Amino acid sequence: MTTDGFTTCLWFDGRAEEAALFYVSVFKNSGIGRIGRYSEAGPGPAGSVLVVEFTANGQKFVALNGGPQFTFNEAISFQLYCDDQEEVDHYWSVLTENGGSPGPCGWLKDRYGVSWQIIPEGMIELISDPDPRKAARATEAMLAMGKLDLAAVRRAHAGE
Repeated sequence: MTTDGFTTCLWFDGRAEEAALFYVSVFKNSGIGRIGRYSEAGPGPAGSVLVVEFTANGQKFVALNGGPQFTFNEAISFQLYCDDQEEVDHYWSVLTENGGSPGPCGWLKDRYGVSWQIIPEGMIELISDPDPRKAARATEAMLAMGKLDLAAVRRAHAGE
């Protein structure tokens, strides 16, 4: 990886390589880079994975096997903007399977505890409409959902 821009480091407890392979399988424009392993100096078992560099959806990441000291929480999340409802449905399904969990208002946690916001194209415009009544109706509809349903939010926005 180059030193240009930012690289997000994700801390895992022994599942860094598994997580990197999962994210690379989910997103286009993705791939695994270098894999760093512990030496005889430790602190992990010699030869076991310390870090995995990877790109997911064009973004640079490092997955670090740092141990059980820290876990993910909702204070940090990834926003994934989707072109249409089909894409929302796809990412929602893939990211919640095998231990992931749905949350409110388009949020979910994947199987590793990483938080995601799955946002359909046009959602922000609907909930921030200059007409406060339209924005309120759209926001109320959104707040009542788990996975976002753009068509339902559009109907609420229109007063239907």
